[in-house]
Amino acid sequence: MTSRAQTTPETVRITVLGGPTVLIEYGGLRFLTDPTFDPPQSYPGDFTKTTASTLAPDALGHIDAVLLSHDEHIDNLDLAGLAFLPRVPVTLTTPSAAERLGTPSSPLGADTPTSSSVTAQGLSPWQSVELPRPAGGTVTVTAAPALHGPPGADLVVGEVTGFLLAGDALPTVYISGDNASLDLVREIAHRAGPIDTAVLFAGAVRRPVLEGALLTLDAADAAEAAQILDARRIVLAHVDGWAHFTEGTAATIAAFTAAGLTDRLQL
Repeated sequence: MTSRAQTTPETVRITVLGGPTVLIEYGGLRFLTDPTFDPPQSYPGDFTKTTASTLAPDALGHIDAVLLSHDEHIDNLDLAGLAFLPRVPVTLTTPSAAERLGTPSSPLGADTPTSSSVTAQGLSPWQSVELPRPAGGTVTVTAAPALHGPPGADLVVGEVTGFLLAGDALPTVYISGDNASLDLVREIAHRAGPIDTAVLFAGAVRRPVLEGALLTLDAADAAEAAQILDARRIVLAHVDGWAHFTEGTAATIAAFTAAGLTDRLQL
């Protein structure tokens, strides 16, 4: 993988659209994380979206792949986000999400009219797929392990995944997804480092289903994750736009300030 000394801030262009939805332009390809494009509204299950995406789907242009951390929570894939998936050549996600969304080989495809035209590929932790770059070569997308809460949370809230992007002469990018485990961050830093850019989902989500335990990183954990990864650049996502986040951007910036890491933040 490329060392940090060989990278520049312009190598990877990242635009946070709101909530967990981030546009990543990398290696000549355009990736979109967890699409959420609904207008502000309330949903069953005590979910309330408070702000709209800064870009509508029609304004995005071509997207080569969606990096979907999971499909089971409306704040990571809302109704308009689901409707957007058939426009994209491939959605990379967890194996269970790929089955639910209806991959061509999945028996669910014919029975799920809202997602029957979605091409989804499931990746288990540390499994990779290579996507061709327009000018030649490939971008390697690897599923990074993630845990949406404390140990055992996957049995309650389902499986989630993060992602790593890498390629020849390209810096390594890490997208955490809804991960709450610093132990997994340490594993990722050890196996995939050096990390140039890290997109960290934070927001300190807590839900009664897990007795108020953290389902995503809180502000202090996000700062610690940045230190563990020793990334040149940190991009915050999933810290605003939904009412169930217990910490927002200001709290996360304060934690980074206390840790002496504000020079690494891209806001």
